[in-house]
Amino acid sequence: MTVFYIPNPTQYDQGTSPMNMPPTLSNQNGVKRKVHTKKKKKGFITANVAGTKYEIVRIVIEEMIFHKARDDDEMANLIWNDSSVQHEKIAELRNYQRINHFPGMGEICRKDCLARNMAKMIKSQPQEYSFIPKTWIFPAECTQFQNYVKELKRKRKQKTFIVKPANGAMGHGISLIRNYEKLPVQDHFIVQEYLDKPFLMEGYKFDLRFYILVTSCDPLRVFLYNDGLVRMGTEKYHTPNESNLNQLYMHLTNYSVNKHNENFERDETVDKGSKRSIGWFTEFLRTNDYDVAKFWGDVSELVVKTLIVAEPHVLHAYRMCRPGQPPGSASICFEVLGFDIILDRKLKPWLLEINRAPSFGTDQKIDYDVKKGVLINTLKLLNIRASDKRRNLAQQKAEAQRRLYGQGSMRKLTAGSSEWERQRHLLERRREELKERLAQVRKQVSRDEHEKRHLGNYRRIYPPDDKLLLEKYESLLSAAFQTFLAGRAASLQKEMNNPLKRMKACT
Repeated sequence: MTVFYIPNPTQYDQGTSPMNMPPTLSNQNGVKRKVHTKKKKKGFITANVAGTKYEIVRIVIEEMIFHKARDDDEMANLIWNDSSVQHEKIAELRNYQRINHFPGMGEICRKDCLARNMAKMIKSQPQEYSFIPKTWIFPAECTQFQNYVKELKRKRKQKTFIVKPANGAMGHGISLIRNYEKLPVQDHFIVQEYLDKPFLMEGYKFDLRFYILVTSCDPLRVFLYNDGLVRMGTEKYHTPNESNLNQLYMHLTNYSVNKHNENFERDETVDKGSKRSIGWFTEFLRTNDYDVAKFWGDVSELVVKTLIVAEPHVLHAYRMCRPGQPPGSASICFEVLGFDIILDRKLKPWLLEINRAPSFGTDQKIDYDVKKGVLINTLKLLNIRASDKRRNLAQQKAEAQRRLYGQGSMRKLTAGSSEWERQRHLLERRREELKERLAQVRKQVSRDEHEKRHLGNYRRIYPPDDKLLLEKYESLLSAAFQTFLAGRAASLQKEMNNPLKRMKACT
């Protein structure tokens, strides 16, 4: 039925202009009818945040104008969980979805796994992996530790060691020892040399919490956030001795430990109190004539080298979850890691541990400001688009039709195929390969352009722009894969054969 729109001359008030009226067309009789303009459907991004207890995540989701999905919605564009997720869950996700954990990342986030994997790389590349204290895993390496202690006694040296639960967190179960005979040899824990000459701030020991974003493992892409937290002890530091070993407020810098001390100072500014910002610390270094560029460069190298150790494990687990994904495909996984680093008096960074579920609690304003920045910059960098879901579902439908009707598939050669048919088949195959490669290049260019525009407060540290540094990292990656594959099944070695070649093609 034709809809006619006849304007009433009296409807124009003083503040109304005919320019604001709906568009109209006149027919032959001079009667105007309304033009129905087709509005473009605008989708929206959905986020399932049922798996997080942190309110800051929900606040950021709202500010990004994402729609909060139902708790049972498994089809949301973004899924955020505080804890790691089962491999089966990752395998079930659609290509348009994003989830904030990689499979296999526990290989550097559990203290015992980190120690085991680092030991292998230290054996292979001792000069490059000198940023983690000597570590022993109990009870397996109890004998090696006892031999080390005997050697110290022979040299008339005494050292302090720190004992940590193999899979502990928040400072629980940590103690310092100098009497090695008291160690229970059957329990599962790790023992590390204690760094007794730390860089001090106003007489206090402190550590640094850096936030690292991994957006892809195939190929590896890593970003370092330019801010973070300085977490200070709450008692003035003194070199450990028998009388102060139990003074954990002096020796431990964990916020979860020190917040219980009456000396803990809460402050609303970034430059005072027991918790400060890395942005402020950077300015402190610059003001006191320290080499700030070297400091950030050293931290970046420590982070990249650590993730290089994890890469073979993560890549293998990811491919097991997502078989058949061509290299360079958009990763459904990403991860925000919390790297805890301590500085010695020469400003050399040492790795303490890595958290795959860093706290996004906001007890203080500084927590709110830093962590909100991390989350917002992360989501912007991920480039989650509402159109991804529609496009992915359309591609799946088209692919199903091609399989059903056999469209787009190349003719198979037979024993009786002529030379002309063989040449044609070869050309068709090359054309398909070129089309696929061209599509990959376009995706890479689009991804790189998006990253450059939306880095925000992140910096990309892998792959680096420095070609010499990239060559060094690739050499370490090659060594990490060789270490990972040593002694493994031939089928796995074939599957992971020369992964660097595939990864280079996508960077």
